[in-house]
Amino acid sequence: MSGTFHLNRRDFIASLAGSGLVVLFRVDPLFGFQEPERIPPRPSYPTDFNAYLRIGEDGRTTCFVGKVELGQGSKTALAQLCAEELDVAYDTVDMVMGDTELCPWDVGTFGSLTIRQFGPVLRAAVAEARAVLLQLASEKLQVPVDRLVAKDGVVSDTRDPAKKVTYGQLVQGKRIERHLEKVPVKAASEYTVVGKTVARKDAFEKVTGKARYAADMRLPGTLHARIVRPPAHGAKLKEVDTSAAERVVGTKVVRDGDLVAVLHEHPDVADKALALVKAKFDVPASAVDDTTIFDHLVKVAPEGRGIDEGGNLQEGVKLAASIFDGTYLNSYVSHATVETHSAVAEIEDGKVTVWVSTQAPFIVKAQVAEGAGFSPAKVRIVTPYVGAGFGGKTGARQAVEAAILARITGKPVQVVWDRAEEFFYDTFRPAAVVKIQSGLSSANKICFWDYKVYCAGDREAKQFYDVPNQRTVSAGGWQGQQPPGLHPFGVGPWRAPSVNTNTFARESHIDVMASEAGVDPVEFRGSNLSDQRMLRVLKAATDRFGWTSKRAPSGRGVGVACAIYLGTYVATCAEVAMDRATGRVQVKRVVLAQDQGVIVNPEGSRQQIEGGITMGLGYALTEEVRFSGGDVLNKNFDTYEIPRFSWLPKIETVLIENPGVPAAGCGEPPIVCMGAVVANAIFDAVGVRLAQLPMTPARIKATLKS
Repeated sequence: MSGTFHLNRRDFIASLAGSGLVVLFRVDPLFGFQEPERIPPRPSYPTDFNAYLRIGEDGRTTCFVGKVELGQGSKTALAQLCAEELDVAYDTVDMVMGDTELCPWDVGTFGSLTIRQFGPVLRAAVAEARAVLLQLASEKLQVPVDRLVAKDGVVSDTRDPAKKVTYGQLVQGKRIERHLEKVPVKAASEYTVVGKTVARKDAFEKVTGKARYAADMRLPGTLHARIVRPPAHGAKLKEVDTSAAERVVGTKVVRDGDLVAVLHEHPDVADKALALVKAKFDVPASAVDDTTIFDHLVKVAPEGRGIDEGGNLQEGVKLAASIFDGTYLNSYVSHATVETHSAVAEIEDGKVTVWVSTQAPFIVKAQVAEGAGFSPAKVRIVTPYVGAGFGGKTGARQAVEAAILARITGKPVQVVWDRAEEFFYDTFRPAAVVKIQSGLSSANKICFWDYKVYCAGDREAKQFYDVPNQRTVSAGGWQGQQPPGLHPFGVGPWRAPSVNTNTFARESHIDVMASEAGVDPVEFRGSNLSDQRMLRVLKAATDRFGWTSKRAPSGRGVGVACAIYLGTYVATCAEVAMDRATGRVQVKRVVLAQDQGVIVNPEGSRQQIEGGITMGLGYALTEEVRFSGGDVLNKNFDTYEIPRFSWLPKIETVLIENPGVPAAGCGEPPIVCMGAVVANAIFDAVGVRLAQLPMTPARIKATLKS
């Protein structure tokens, strides 16, 4: 694990209760796939297929994976991959997920890695198991392997179908000791389960209310903990008086360093006891707020590093008939998950088991071991269903808190954050600035592109349009080294890290050039593109939308935006209606075309697209963290507005069939165009360009007025 964990226990606890610049969210492996060169030594996926599956005597297959179900459908899609490669019925596959004692190591469920990166690992393991089973059947039936066929967990002789044996009979519930090398996985043309819409594995439990989350865990004798929190990030505890809380019948008060907690068998009594604690903090002066942050970021961010460069910028400037300068901003954004961070810890025989809402159970195992004073072998993390994560639940401060308090009290302890704690300790999508200078030739070709992004990160910052002379620089990205004081609180990955910011800036600026050139924005993009996959998704989206060529602003309120996200291609069209008096925007219709290579579950993909579009309306129009220094002013959804059902447009999805390309991510790509496509549609409607996210009614009214 990263060196950031080499703290003594008291310093670790102090970091929990004090500064708010959280050790828990600073672990390099959380972000390892963003910057491969920074990955420290760590475990890897097992090569023994027995780590991933067990075949019971009844013929049912249990698939073990370190991934978790966040609502994105991974429980279903991974079961489909297992069923496909093993040649068993999908309904006979049971999933065990996110249990560090039962499941093989996994880095975490984020970054659209489940299918794109872990899928091939699982498929290869299951394909090997299937090949071994065929060998075992060959020996039992005395039939050559090439005469055998497997279907629904039964191996039979193609010449004599009466000769057959089930997987359950072959294995008899035992571990399979035989192994083979270089077993090929199925070709896309052989799929019978992958590519089909199937019933979700989690549907029944969630619809009936039987699904259990960490906050639902109730162990005998559980104490509910309420913890004294600082009023601002960077605040230091000066003194605390718990005497009044101690007089509440049945209340336990724990102070261990700067960790101060009250616990009771009833959560409402714990709340009342916490209100009686008197604590004083030294609070640092406010250095920045949500209005001054952008100048601060540009001033404090490191110089930056080159991400991509080609041609000669000076030569490009000479070729330019017109030059465009643009600055694009986005504010901090909260993950705002419905389920807050929750955990229950229980200690038996010196071993702690923590049921916790997290995207990364194996990372949390290391955090609990280090922070609560256990050896890793004495820590088990169990992740039940998680009520969304969006990148905000890769760490688990609440799990460490629960484990510490369980060890001190000798009782099971539950820590469930309230909404104010959730906002305070969130690792926000970073506020960011993008500066672009570009040029068009007399033939309306982009002849140069000079792009610098501050503090968002460099993922998909590179240009995919045809630009002979270009440079891309990233300064202060959240994945890299950040100087102290750059952000007043924790930041981290937020659904499609970096890409929402970079897509908003790029696609807004492309529209600016198209408008000034007097060219329809779709035609302008097409004339500056040679990437055939991108041209295909753009055509698919505009055809379904019924796009007609017209220079913006046309008064129609339509917009278009394109993006690539880790191998997935997206094009989005939108129509908006504007209320000039209130500044409110109603997005009426969205059409999104997506090429993600092999499609594992079409209905699951459509659900992810619809969810991404809906969530994208929030960061586009209203979601913005207000703060003063380290004081996060948003405490609940009365001041932090997320999308509502009344906002929802008509959503149409176009899934591009591309079986020759391996499956890429599906959960995050749909969200990345939403800021840009809405901004471009607003410009088309009323002729004003919004260059800061979110595009709130107040900002729209001010821009219209100016």
